[in-house]
Amino acid sequence: MIKLLKEMSRKDLIIVLLCFIFMLFQVWLELKIPDYMSSITQLIQAEDSHMSDILIKGGYMMLCALGSLISAVIVGYWAAGLSANFSFKIRHKIFNKVSAFSMEEMKKFSTSSLITRTTNDVTQIEMLIGMGLQMMMRAPIMAIWAITKILDKSIEWSALTGAGVILLLVTIGSVMIVVLPRFEKVQKLIDRINGVTRENLTGIRVIRAFNAEDYQEKRFEKVNSDLTNMQLFNQRMFAILNPVMNIVMHFLTLGIYFIGAYLIEKAMMGDKIVIFSNMVVFTSYGMQVIMSFLMLAMIFMLLPRAQISAKRINEVLDESISITDGDFNGKTKEIGTVEFNNVSFKYPDADEYLLKNISFKVKKGETVAFIGSTGSGKSSLINLVPRFYDVTDGEVLVDGVNVKDYTLEALHNKIGYIPQKAVMFTGTVSENVAYGDNGRNKPNLKKIKEAIDVAQGTDFVTQMENQYDSHIARGGTNISGGQKQRLAIARAIARDPEIYIFDDSFSALDYKTDATLRSELKKYTKSATSLIVAQRIGTIINADQIIVLDKGECVGQGTHEELLKNCDIYKEIALSQLSKEELENA
Repeated sequence: MIKLLKEMSRKDLIIVLLCFIFMLFQVWLELKIPDYMSSITQLIQAEDSHMSDILIKGGYMMLCALGSLISAVIVGYWAAGLSANFSFKIRHKIFNKVSAFSMEEMKKFSTSSLITRTTNDVTQIEMLIGMGLQMMMRAPIMAIWAITKILDKSIEWSALTGAGVILLLVTIGSVMIVVLPRFEKVQKLIDRINGVTRENLTGIRVIRAFNAEDYQEKRFEKVNSDLTNMQLFNQRMFAILNPVMNIVMHFLTLGIYFIGAYLIEKAMMGDKIVIFSNMVVFTSYGMQVIMSFLMLAMIFMLLPRAQISAKRINEVLDESISITDGDFNGKTKEIGTVEFNNVSFKYPDADEYLLKNISFKVKKGETVAFIGSTGSGKSSLINLVPRFYDVTDGEVLVDGVNVKDYTLEALHNKIGYIPQKAVMFTGTVSENVAYGDNGRNKPNLKKIKEAIDVAQGTDFVTQMENQYDSHIARGGTNISGGQKQRLAIARAIARDPEIYIFDDSFSALDYKTDATLRSELKKYTKSATSLIVAQRIGTIINADQIIVLDKGECVGQGTHEELLKNCDIYKEIALSQLSKEELENA
């Protein structure tokens, strides 16, 4: 928690200081009221008092109450602004941190957990700051100041108040010991309920197709019941505090009056009024002390959960980034070249290498394709170029420079990446194609139309209601898989990159569209380098170089014709898709 609070700016600290000053003023005004009550009590009993004297004291009491109200409003306004500004900064910092995560870090946190940490966990801290800034400062000030005012009134009353405070502290401490470990479980259960809800929404079509609504409902009921039961237990434990507080307050009042009646009975006539006046003041101050601890109890209800939330947020903010910027962002002698030198790679949590001693070089304008069985490492290999992961051994060079030496921005500006699963963002067709910043001017409408045309998307885009301004839902749920792939390809084309990376990006296209798109793409990108991962022989048959992978090793490298002659694995894949006659005529 303290680590997060260090994020406060100098302006925020000044506001905290001003809140503290106004809180002192507020407490001073509230504690002056019992003094005026004592004076009024004595004036009523005095024979030489006048009504004007009583009204003046009463007026002072009203002014104190009004001043206390104004101070409370000012502090509340500043506290609300401070807590909202603080949560804004923390959410912004979490978002930026997560945006910098590599695939390795992303695997450590589930999507639902990151959502909870960015929303619910930050809200817990915001609530603590908003309420805590008022109560956490007010309660100790009020308690200490009130205690100093009553210590010299009566040893009996002071001892009774002390006993009440001890009982409250023991109750609060016992509740905290029981509840605190469960708060971490609550946040994890919120992660789980977010995860199940997210799965249900994203997989709704599959769920309905398999009549799995009841199964999903039971899954949700299970996590929802777990969360509800945990929260019920916590709230029941906190519910103990309220009756204990009331019992202590009422018994303290009764005890003060009981002791006061005894002292008044034993006192001399001249001291009875003074004792009665002190009893009235002490009752008021005693209630202030108890109310102070009541406010502290409310803070203790918020503090444990906020501490757990702060710990979870710090886990994200403290996560070390495995892939960091290099220093190079200048011009290179080579353009459009990609080279792998004895590259081996294994995932951070794996024991065995997925890729072993891969070496090849792609020159400007060449097309290199990667083919192999499922799990042979094709996608993992090309993911090393944009540094989604870093190589374990060896090096990957882009334009003659190690990718680790580039700034990530400079490296990614050279690349047009089309992922295996096409990703669409909420917005229009044009916004999705012109997405991002490639270090140059953003594509204009003419460029967007040209890119969509090359990607064979003009037919379906022009048939949409608003054409290039037509709405695309999040994830592209309102268009087909093939349409998403074509828009994803158009997005890469609109960047005019040096290097295209196609990660099985033609799988959702029919053979005719696939062939036409590749033909047009070859004309349009003749000066660019292309790296293609594919399952279809027809997609890669005309590549300048085909690399065959099997169990992470390069078992064949050459053109289609060469591999048919000297690579059994490639020949086996080819014959599983095309007949001998088709291969001979290809």
